[in-house]
Amino acid sequence: MSLIRHDWQTSEVLALFATPFNDLIFNAQTLHRQFFDANEVQISSLLSIKTGSCSEDCGYCPQSARYHTGLTSEALMPVSDVIQAAAQAKQQGASRFCMGAAWRQPKDRDIERVVEMVQGVKALGMETCATLGMLTDSQAARLKDGGLDYYNHNLDTSEDYYSEIITTRTYQDRLDTLDRVRAAGINVCCGGIVGMGESDDDRANLLVQLANLPKHPESVPINMLVQVEGTPLMGTDALDPLLFIRTIAVARIMMPTSRVRLSAGRNSMSDEMQALCFLAGANSIFYGEKLLTTDNPMTNHDKQLFNRLGLHAGGSSYA
Repeated sequence: MSLIRHDWQTSEVLALFATPFNDLIFNAQTLHRQFFDANEVQISSLLSIKTGSCSEDCGYCPQSARYHTGLTSEALMPVSDVIQAAAQAKQQGASRFCMGAAWRQPKDRDIERVVEMVQGVKALGMETCATLGMLTDSQAARLKDGGLDYYNHNLDTSEDYYSEIITTRTYQDRLDTLDRVRAAGINVCCGGIVGMGESDDDRANLLVQLANLPKHPESVPINMLVQVEGTPLMGTDALDPLLFIRTIAVARIMMPTSRVRLSAGRNSMSDEMQALCFLAGANSIFYGEKLLTTDNPMTNHDKQLFNRLGLHAGGSSYA
């Protein structure tokens, strides 16, 4: 059977989650080594280029205009400031610069501003990524023409649990945007968030949805819910850290050629937990002090952890 599959069943994935921990990690690491340097981690940096006042009601997000989280809204940043931030991220070791804007869907004039940013960042020799909300066909094509390398648009959770988290756009809206990005020829960055009160089936079905796309996302961010005072998900029971690590391992097994990114929530993870995530197949992180609006480990701490684990920054795979 091919290692690259698009026909996963929920029952198979639940069986993977139930595998004894040592066996699961061994299987994920063995597969990981077939496609990647086991000690290499791709580093991305994420900047909020337009913050707050979003019309969506995502229950985890402090940028929603519906919630009172103390967040100060900011207009779209000047292009020069974004390029300066990208240059600093490159100096700190990032190879990819991701630009996030709190929009439900950008206007065409917004896309033109983002294209200027993309071109400026690419001139630094960095890969570019953007997360701007839903896109039209023409907007996706314009971003591709402008040189955008990756587009992030997470599914967040399973289709069944989705309405418990978001009501202002449908699951199909998200899938349609992914289709437009893929059709435009842009690499796809798509994952989800765990620890939002979802069931075991929901976690399995999220990964089934991702792995059964016509082409696996090139990047799969696995986020741990960061609870923010004022959002509806504040107070949600914390997820067992070992279950989070299992989620990384199962994602690695199901999508063996994808970059599995250890994303939001790292600030609350011990070094030992992060080490187990890398062992489970995570090979990408976000570097820097902020992930849009929530805290992230300091860059110096990440460098120290890499040194302790014998990891190095990189971006190439054996695939």
